[in-house]
Amino acid sequence: MNVRVIVLAAVGVAAAAPAFAHHSFAMFNRDKATTVSGIVKEYEWTNPHVWVHVMVPEAGGKAVEWSFEMQSIAQDTRAGWRRDSVKPGDKISVEFHPLKDGTRGGQLMSAVLPNGQRLGPPPPDGFLGVTPGDGGI
Repeated sequence: MNVRVIVLAAVGVAAAAPAFAHHSFAMFNRDKATTVSGIVKEYEWTNPHVWVHVMVPEAGGKAVEWSFEMQSIAQDTRAGWRRDSVKPGDKISVEFHPLKDGTRGGQLMSAVLPNGQRLGPPPPDGFLGVTPGDGGI
């Protein structure tokens, strides 16, 4: 019996370890949202978080890099993002929660892609992709 309890405890600790390693999103000002448009420099389809780097023109015309943190690949896939959703050279608009320290970037809330498609964050956990009245429920 004691061995079983120890094994179950070890499995529980191992399963919870990734949650302890995850960082906070406290660096983003979640009370503010803003939008920028620019040209994709790089799209990092990697875990633990997907990133998109966009060259945004300043008032003088010089482009500066902005970096936007997204969710994990699994979460972004649920939201409709794919490995090839954007590529370097694509013009996109990004709505985001800015960084509290004022540096260029933030937490991506949604993006309008070159084809006009708007992709946002993943749906809430447990969301089945249907809403009342749409024939799915």
